[in-house]
Amino acid sequence: MDFIELEAIEGLRWSWNAWPTTKNQVSTLIIPLSIMCTPLMQSTELPILPYDPLICTRCAAVLNPYARVDYQSRIWVCPFCYNRNPFPISYLGIGETNLPAELFPTYSTVEYKIDKVDPKFGSNSHLGYGWSNGFSSSNVSLSSMLYAGTPRSIGGFAGGEVRGLAGPVPAFVFVVDACMVEEELKAVKNELLLVVEQLPENALVGLITFDAMVRVYDLGFSECSRVVLFHGEREVSSEQTQQFLGIYSSKQWQQQLGKTPVIQKRGFLLPVSECEFNITAAIEDICSLAAVMPGHRPQRCTGGAISVALGLLEGCLGNTGSRIMIFTSGPATLGPGIVVNSDLGNSIRTHRDLFNGHAPHYTKSCSFYNQLSQRLSDASVVLDLFACSLDQVGAAELKCPVESSGGFMMLGELFESDQFRKCLRHIFSRDEEGHLKMYFDATIEVVTTKDVKICGALGPCVSLRKKNNVVSDRVIGEGGTYMWKLGTLTNKTCIAFFFEVCDEQKAEPGSAFFVQFITRYRNGNMGVRKRVTTASRRWVENKSPEINAGFDQEAAASVMARLAIHRAERCFARDVIRWLDDNLIRFASKFGDYIQEDPSSFRLSSNFSLYPQFMYYLRRSQFIDVFNCTPDETAFFRLILNREGVVGSLIMIQPTLFQYAFDGPPVPVLLDVRSISADVILLFDSYFHVVIHYGSKIAQWRKLGYHKDPNHENLRKLLEAPEIDAEQLVVERVPVPKLIKCDQHGSQARFLLAKLNPSVTQNSTFVDGSEIILTDDLSLQDFIDHLQALAVRG
Repeated sequence: MDFIELEAIEGLRWSWNAWPTTKNQVSTLIIPLSIMCTPLMQSTELPILPYDPLICTRCAAVLNPYARVDYQSRIWVCPFCYNRNPFPISYLGIGETNLPAELFPTYSTVEYKIDKVDPKFGSNSHLGYGWSNGFSSSNVSLSSMLYAGTPRSIGGFAGGEVRGLAGPVPAFVFVVDACMVEEELKAVKNELLLVVEQLPENALVGLITFDAMVRVYDLGFSECSRVVLFHGEREVSSEQTQQFLGIYSSKQWQQQLGKTPVIQKRGFLLPVSECEFNITAAIEDICSLAAVMPGHRPQRCTGGAISVALGLLEGCLGNTGSRIMIFTSGPATLGPGIVVNSDLGNSIRTHRDLFNGHAPHYTKSCSFYNQLSQRLSDASVVLDLFACSLDQVGAAELKCPVESSGGFMMLGELFESDQFRKCLRHIFSRDEEGHLKMYFDATIEVVTTKDVKICGALGPCVSLRKKNNVVSDRVIGEGGTYMWKLGTLTNKTCIAFFFEVCDEQKAEPGSAFFVQFITRYRNGNMGVRKRVTTASRRWVENKSPEINAGFDQEAAASVMARLAIHRAERCFARDVIRWLDDNLIRFASKFGDYIQEDPSSFRLSSNFSLYPQFMYYLRRSQFIDVFNCTPDETAFFRLILNREGVVGSLIMIQPTLFQYAFDGPPVPVLLDVRSISADVILLFDSYFHVVIHYGSKIAQWRKLGYHKDPNHENLRKLLEAPEIDAEQLVVERVPVPKLIKCDQHGSQARFLLAKLNPSVTQNSTFVDGSEIILTDDLSLQDFIDHLQALAVRG
């Protein structure tokens, strides 16, 4: 079973592709029943259907290829609840040779382009839309199936529109730290000017700067630069923000007008076409206004600035999708969300401080940002963080609102770097039609058959607390619901969903069960789309060989990594490692072939053999072992892992290593210290760092300039090859990894050595000229030996 090919079709990776029929049998699998879902995975053959989906009146599942259809009666039977649903009049011409795309067996995923206004984005109405889409296998015309009427407008305007604008539009509020040094501030301003220049003319923009004060720019006031000031030390509510800015929230409009609000047009948030000159001038005029006392940090009210920006959007926009983008170069030192006092005598918190309770502001700041997270979710606002500093900036505190809203986080050293420029430009890139490649205001709904219950999800999503009969009482991550909210997502955003078996009525082995993912979102032109993926797997007996054949060890490792970092948020690292080890021992004991009490007889089939080494590298990774990492770095690493797909997650857990030599093309080699050699070049990819490591001989020849000699053409080509491949890795990935070039025995080589399996250490008896790693860590072989010894005990 090729799981990668299945993923390309479904956008799903299942830890187990065949499920036992009872809870007791499932508990013996050790790895939970889970699906890694990439809702908007790119597909070249995705059908776009210009009409609303047909929805089951009982369970709300969407019509799919697994439904049984009675063509004569024009009835379809839902495969999830067996409810009989009539086809509407627009499906009048349906037949075995005249199928709509959603019933094609090869289209397990389809996308609906919903043009009608639907406040719940879940309309079951099909009137006014035809589906003559060219996917029918028959030459029979489908024109007879189109409804004769035309779509009717509802209420005169779309929910979430801005008054005076034709339909919902994206909004961006740029929040700039005015405490940056002049060179860094100039780099940020240059990029923002480029972004504004390339935004669609109808996109709404706002500008806020902050130091000890928060300044909201009135972009509609042309006589001079006009700002509204907020004191950074005070926590200002959404209502107070709107009152000070002179805008009305949606609730106030409803109270005053007694009807659904149409949003006012205010100078703090305007279309680019109306304020391009003013916002350009305002950005150019940003300067560092705060004088820093000797021995003190600059006074920054980051939390206050974010709260004001959110209050502005809450008052000016409906829930259609918008972004708050923070650009900062240091920690908040006053007001809500404070990280550290301005006095340099007070050091910024470390992991040890957090463990020992010596971080006086951490708990209160996290509580403030947790409340902010809920506001972001309710308003469909995304929070992005761009932080460039040699010190911490408070990303650990900001992780919750950034992650729950689906926002982007970049931690770098300089705003003048290519890393920042590439990240920001990637966010504002365009698709083939010229629209922003952004997706806003998304929800994911999961529908299952009655024997499967939903436990929860781990990823950049928030539970909407909507329950039905398929929601389990057991909660994993964001649980207690069948629907989740995402402020934004990309084609690579991946959510891990967890399930359990309900054995009140035992399913029949060999029969099929179904899971459906319904993703509703706004695309770059703010049109509403609904993508529906329906997948089927089989129930099997506990000892069926299909269980082993259907185990996806790569997906399982990714799922266990998410569970581990979720547990690490509230447990010590040693407890998480102990939990991983206990599960691995039970897993090896269950699925290994061995003679009891004989470790040398232990074997794992090829479907399971890589899983132990994934767990070995996960234990040693920066996600679990936070030694030599700051809280900000740990928060960043975990945030990225929690949204990445299976392939990207595995690179983070167990990095890749390629060897370049004179005797052939590049080849993958073991992630082991023995792979280092004086006459080869290694290309190491840990997702966050890409390292080109030159062996000592190669480095010496390069320093002597041999590669510039035409007689040493092979050396020149050898030096170029890893650089070309490394650049390709850097270009394709966001956030952009740091590219490091180092020589054997050089100081920068630590980025590679820290990740290699220490098969040769200072305690090794026979070294054979290999590189030595000074460590007390177990090698992979020692780890496997211990695992085998414990697993065969039974």
